[in-house]
Amino acid sequence: MGTESAGKASLHNLGCKVNAYEMDVMEQILRSKGYEIVPFGEKADVCIINTCTVTNIADRKSRQMLHRARSENPGAVIVAVGCYVQTGLEEALKDEGIDLCIGNNNKSRIAEILERYLDEREAGRTDKMPGGDTVSSMKDCPYERMELTELSSRTRAYIKIQDGCDQFCTYCIIPFARGRVRCREREDIVKEVAGLAGKGISEFVLTGINVSTYGADGLLGLLNDLDGVKGVRRIRLSSLEPRLFTEGFVRGLKAVENLCPHFHLSLQSGSDSVLKRMNRHYDTKEYAEKAELLRSVFDDPAITTDIIAGFPGETEEEFEETFSFARKTGFYEMHVFKYSRREGTVADRMSGQLTDREKSARSEKLISLGRLMSEEYVKRHEGLVREVLFEEVKELDGREYVVGHTPEYIHVAAEGGTELCGRIESVKLKGNAGEGFIKGELIKFT
Repeated sequence: MGTESAGKASLHNLGCKVNAYEMDVMEQILRSKGYEIVPFGEKADVCIINTCTVTNIADRKSRQMLHRARSENPGAVIVAVGCYVQTGLEEALKDEGIDLCIGNNNKSRIAEILERYLDEREAGRTDKMPGGDTVSSMKDCPYERMELTELSSRTRAYIKIQDGCDQFCTYCIIPFARGRVRCREREDIVKEVAGLAGKGISEFVLTGINVSTYGADGLLGLLNDLDGVKGVRRIRLSSLEPRLFTEGFVRGLKAVENLCPHFHLSLQSGSDSVLKRMNRHYDTKEYAEKAELLRSVFDDPAITTDIIAGFPGETEEEFEETFSFARKTGFYEMHVFKYSRREGTVADRMSGQLTDREKSARSEKLISLGRLMSEEYVKRHEGLVREVLFEEVKELDGREYVVGHTPEYIHVAAEGGTELCGRIESVKLKGNAGEGFIKGELIKFT
């Protein structure tokens, strides 16, 4: 199939930042093969869904999006890629809404697999796994090499540095979907970032399934390398495990000039008994110590977290322990999830499953607390001058603003237009702009 007649492709991503990175690479590969990339929902010859399987709800959303693609584009090739296929291949192969299945360690081969499928379909064969195995076993699989060389965004890029997980938390299916821990070579990461920085990307988010497994020394070495790359203005770390934060590691982070003081420490529960049932490898005392260590080295860093509400067997007392611990810790943001059973996990077989009503009530209470703590954190920054990376123009309360983020990831709206997008400017933070944004006043230097 020649690049001149490759046709139109649309892509839709579900799930995590790792999926987002891999979707960017797949889009890049298809462009290089002559595909015209169109917005998802528009008429296309190929529709690709990068799926998620972290919960049963994620599975359902993946199926719904695949079926939506089929109904909107009945003549298109519908491609299911990633975690849902990896863990539910038998079901995916039976689904008449799916034409082609591609697993997690074959995303870099998407153009090759798609071309082979189209050739076989033209020859009258309709196997969803053309010419052999397109959904490889994740057992002992190597790190799948990918390199992002271009990006439609001109401000921020996700950079995958690691894949897989060995934690086996009782609620999580991801080790089965992503395999065991594999880490990317530092030289490959630095090369990728340097190439993107040379094309105007200024902020980089280092991501993975469990970034902590890159190791404290490995992360500090990588961060110092990236800190010296021309054009890199900001570096962020995605979710990290509390036990990684020793005093030496935190002081090493402080020495990285372009590192954003924004740390996502996964919590999941503020009750030690629930943490034990989850098979998390820390307790609340250790977690609190790590948060305090960060605050002793950084000036009011943004500490964010994830919490699961209504884990199997969670009593009212255990929930109140979580609520109290979160309030005492004082997060900038909390991402709250109602516990969702996932077939194939230990937690799915646990007794004491809560009703949806109970989980919803606890989730809402935590979400309200999260809003309050976020407002308190932003309020502390009012009147301060911060560097804001502007990203896009947005309408708020009937007025047009240019919006972006501080290093702490505070959402800022300032008067201005598209000429500011992609630029980092000094801004004085003022009052509430609505929709989660704080007003910013550009500081003009003469």
